[in-house]
Amino acid sequence: MSKWNKNWFACMSVILIAAVALAGCSSPSGSPATSTPAKSINLNGAGATFPAPLYTKWFDEYNKLTGVKVNYQPIGSGGGISQITEGTVDFGATDGIMTEAELTKAESKSGPILHIPMTSGSVAVIYNLAGIGIGQLKLTGAVLADIYLKKIAKWNNPAIAALNPDLKLPDAAIAVVFRSDGSGTTYIFTNYLSKISQDFKSTIGNAKAVKWPGDIGGQGNAGVAGQVQQIPNSIGYVEMAYAEQNKLAWAKLKNAAGNFLEPSLQATTKAAEGVSLPDDMKIMLTNSSNPEAYPIVGFTWILVYVNQKDKDTGVALAKMLWWAIHDGQQYTEPLSYARLAESAVSKAETAILSINYQGQPLITR
Repeated sequence: MSKWNKNWFACMSVILIAAVALAGCSSPSGSPATSTPAKSINLNGAGATFPAPLYTKWFDEYNKLTGVKVNYQPIGSGGGISQITEGTVDFGATDGIMTEAELTKAESKSGPILHIPMTSGSVAVIYNLAGIGIGQLKLTGAVLADIYLKKIAKWNNPAIAALNPDLKLPDAAIAVVFRSDGSGTTYIFTNYLSKISQDFKSTIGNAKAVKWPGDIGGQGNAGVAGQVQQIPNSIGYVEMAYAEQNKLAWAKLKNAAGNFLEPSLQATTKAAEGVSLPDDMKIMLTNSSNPEAYPIVGFTWILVYVNQKDKDTGVALAKMLWWAIHDGQQYTEPLSYARLAESAVSKAETAILSINYQGQPLITR
């Protein structure tokens, strides 16, 4: 081979190597990552079961786009907070705002922690009553509180019968199903009932884990849905997607304006409209004054430390979150979750852009 040919092949080799390297790079910082990363990245998260159907879809689609594998364990909001605090996951997930004690413990270990909103959803009040279908049973917050306080013990109680004069309610004990684990769904549910009933607020209160007076515990939203599905004359509370997946009936609830509404996507979206959002996004949406809003609605958040310990993992995490609040929102409504409002997206963007490694932002616009 001539000297010219050798030089030509050498030059072409350099060009090909450069082209391959460029093809393997991820997309520009701050934009959705749609190409395979230069090295394999796995992200680990755990927490809320409330958004688990959506997160399953998100992480599958994101893996197809980027090659980044997101392993998510739906163990309940309490578990998600514990694991992000202990540093055993890259992100936690919760439907309940972290308490001051939880924040102090987490931030003493690894610095400031963010509540980044992902979507919002409704908590459906589900029941298993023979001959009574979806949306046929009407309840008020006060009656629901008394059921969970065990003050109303039978389905044909006058307080329930007065709301449902056209229904044949059974002369049967109400089997009350609740979450047995630390749960953001419980946090949203008890937040609503504490706003409606002073008795509930003082007796049970608003928390991710509370002491119920009875009857049957279920692990996760799936566990509660399963218990209600199996037990005649039962009542429970789950994220809307679980009610739909299990073909369970849900009640119409009386909202703050006096309207009885089902936990529809439209009624979920209305709960977040016209709300002044704080920068840290720690806000509850229950008992909205909007006349078209379903009353038991809440945000669900991903918990992330501002100061990341590993640069590559931090970049992958920030890019995944950016994709979720933008392109990922197209998957919310088909699964009965609400898209983030533009004002919420703006707050989430600011939070994600603050994520850094050794003081340097990991992504920019």
